[in-house]
Amino acid sequence: MTTITTSLVAERLAAAAELPELLPPVKLRRGLRGFVRRHPAIAVGGTLVLAMLIIAVFAPYLGTLDPTALAPARRTRAPSAAFWFGTDMLGRDIYSRVLYGARVSLTVGFTVAILSSVAGLAIGLVSGFIRFADGIIMRVMDGLMSIPPILLAVALMALTRGSVGNVITAITIAEIPRVSRLVRGVVLSLREQPYVDAAVAAGTRTLGIIWRHILPNTLAPMTVQATYVCASAMIIEAILSFIGAGTPPNIPSWGNIMAEGRALWQVKPYIVFFPAMFLSVTVLAVNLLGDGLRDALDPRLAKRL
Repeated sequence: MTTITTSLVAERLAAAAELPELLPPVKLRRGLRGFVRRHPAIAVGGTLVLAMLIIAVFAPYLGTLDPTALAPARRTRAPSAAFWFGTDMLGRDIYSRVLYGARVSLTVGFTVAILSSVAGLAIGLVSGFIRFADGIIMRVMDGLMSIPPILLAVALMALTRGSVGNVITAITIAEIPRVSRLVRGVVLSLREQPYVDAAVAAGTRTLGIIWRHILPNTLAPMTVQATYVCASAMIIEAILSFIGAGTPPNIPSWGNIMAEGRALWQVKPYIVFFPAMFLSVTVLAVNLLGDGLRDALDPRLAKRL
């Protein structure tokens, strides 16, 4: 009897020793399910954005051809097993051009979002916290905002040659005023808080107050705004390329592909459909991610909605 009891105790101790090894995967799965259930927009949008990033990075390994290779003998072929998205009027593989075009759109979107966020954050912090500089800075920003971003980008591109770098610069300059006004509005409400008055009374320098108390509280709305700037930048880049004021025609971008296929839209709609679909899905994914981040960072707003 004692031997049986001892063996049962040993088995239970062994099972208990193995249990912690099984708990982390279970907790991880439950945590992922709970996160998806609480924030479905972040889960869906983040998954789609990640998929587009994977497509852009690994485009050469996804069965693509040279996106700039000309083949007049196989021009305007319909989608088939050989050419999944068909070919354009110069015989180039649309599937390859669309996948490589993701690199241009995502590069422009993420770069513009980062640059305009950093510049707009600096301008908004200075304008919102330093009172004598507010009027001057905001009048300049108002002047830039009075010009539609497309027209401003077209004007800037007209002064330079077409390239991805110049497109990024033009769109960034057009987006900075909107970011700076958002940050300024947040700073105007934060600088009246009691903890800021206490920091001023304690003799903390202006830069110290901005760095310790103002800047951390502007990061949440700035993160959400950056997603919308990213989506807007991709649309503006496609528009500029579509009208011939963006990236050069030899660079495969979704706007260039649609511009080249618009003459054959009625008879060969697939030339425009596939790049337009990828652009729409990417912009939708970024906007979903932004909406999810807004609800997650401000739960009170989500409850009111």
